[in-house]
Amino acid sequence: MREIAMPAAAAAILERLEGAGHEAWAVGGCVRDSLLGLVPKDWDLCTSARPEEMERAFSGWQVIPTGLRHGTLTVRLEGQNWEVTTYRTDGTYTDCRHPDGVSFVREVEEDLSRRDFTVNAMAWHPRRGLLDPMGGQADLEKRVLRCVGDPARRFGEDALRILRGVRFAACYRLSPAPETAAAIHGQRELLRRVAPERCCAELRRLLCAPAEGLEPVLREFWDVLTILPGLDCLGEMPGYDQANPHHHLDLRGHTIRAVVSVPAKEALRLAALLHDSGKPACRTVDEEGVAHFYGHAKESARRAEAALRRLRCENALRRRVVELVELHDLWVPPTLPSARRWLGRLGEQGLRDLLALERGDTLAHAPACRPPRLERLDRWEALLERVLEERDCLSLRDLAVNGNDLLALGYPPGPDLGAALGFLLGEVVEGRLENRRDSLLAALEARRSR
Repeated sequence: MREIAMPAAAAAILERLEGAGHEAWAVGGCVRDSLLGLVPKDWDLCTSARPEEMERAFSGWQVIPTGLRHGTLTVRLEGQNWEVTTYRTDGTYTDCRHPDGVSFVREVEEDLSRRDFTVNAMAWHPRRGLLDPMGGQADLEKRVLRCVGDPARRFGEDALRILRGVRFAACYRLSPAPETAAAIHGQRELLRRVAPERCCAELRRLLCAPAEGLEPVLREFWDVLTILPGLDCLGEMPGYDQANPHHHLDLRGHTIRAVVSVPAKEALRLAALLHDSGKPACRTVDEEGVAHFYGHAKESARRAEAALRRLRCENALRRRVVELVELHDLWVPPTLPSARRWLGRLGEQGLRDLLALERGDTLAHAPACRPPRLERLDRWEALLERVLEERDCLSLRDLAVNGNDLLALGYPPGPDLGAALGFLLGEVVEGRLENRRDSLLAALEARRSR
């Protein structure tokens, strides 16, 4: 077994509990990640101590009673918060999301038996080693994702586990066991009962999985995504023939390839997922039987806006995704003035993201059509680097004159002053004027005299 390195603070908490006569373990994802050679983000600690017994055991320590009703206490140690939870079993789940109540138990095996997947149902102790009653370690070694007990029951208890299972499969490159996969497909409708923001959080984490794990999972569980709020538009994609020589994949295949071909950033992966969602609504066919999708970027942006609002995605991310989708199909010539204009409009990161989305989209096209598109993107990226290196004027704040200068020339505050500054910026960006104070003021005088 791979050696597990527990943080000293977590080990001290276990020792404190056991010194008070209670049992304690590290459980769940921290054990899974450690066995995979990953660094856990959090360490979940469980104990046989009841909440009031935990409070006594940690007497003199800084504790926060975050969820004593459900058996959770937070210990503040070495500048970090550490959650400690009493072993428990869950009651009924009438809302398919949260247990109606919990019961505290004394055996860790009972606590592990209520968990979602075997790879999350392991416990570890610095002295006692690994406790694995559900066979999670063997499933990890075989790269299998398996529910604890009956999959239908597990997903019926908490429908979000369906989407979590898809995410685990992608992030850890696990293949769902046949009965688990069947339950994911068969009970996906339960996701409609989950809060949209929780679905959105899981979707974002899923889409940022490594490409080699994400691609097969999207192919197998595309139907799960179509259940999520606003993503019913993805249901039109499987088998949708684009009937165009630029495309050798159906619309779903093209979309998946684009998703895994962009960097694993939330905005880019979401934009790639939705960038062609409007194509079916924009399809026309010419006299030779070739399909065209004029205006699909605008329609896809509209659908992206609606979907991300329904998913209650935060505003900044939603706006960035919608902007990327709307602009992804622009064929702007790679010229120096264009590079300045688009840098001024989108900013450095925004333009880099747009170029990355276009590259991912291109890599999902038919191989014969890729070279000229990739060459154009290479030229765009070279121009971007040149403009940044030369520190070109890209926005009003970069101009060698400002509003006060124009007021001194007699321009009244208001639209005329703003129009004059906009004129100067346009002339500089297009390369017709140097960004020097004397040149700009002279250009204004010449403009007023005409």
